Amino acid sequence: MGKIVRSILRAGDRPTLAQLKRIREAAKHPIVFDEDCPELTDEELAEFAELARQRDEARKKTVLSLRVSPQTVQIGESLGKGWTGIMGRLLDLAVQVPGLLKKAL
Repeated sequence: MGKIVRSILRAGDRPTLAQLKRIREAAKHPIVFDEDCPELTDEELAEFAELARQRDEARKKTVLSLRVSPQTVQIGESLGKGWTGIMGRLLDLAVQVPGLLKKAL
């Protein structure tokens, strides 16, 4: 049994050359199933696929066009790349605050 090497990659990170080399080496070794890690049945794989589909459906976002002030756009753009996602999360949070929602009506 070889030495276990642990690497953490965050979203958007690219693996280093050393990490890619370890991945390629690991791919050459066979998968060994045992009682602690049995091979999944077709039914289990189908269940995982269904759960993944449900998760993806729950995460799906709706595209929405809004009219906002130039100042709001300027502030948003000043946040840099991904600013529209930040603004969307702000809107999600805002509609959950009853007093704030009433104030906007």
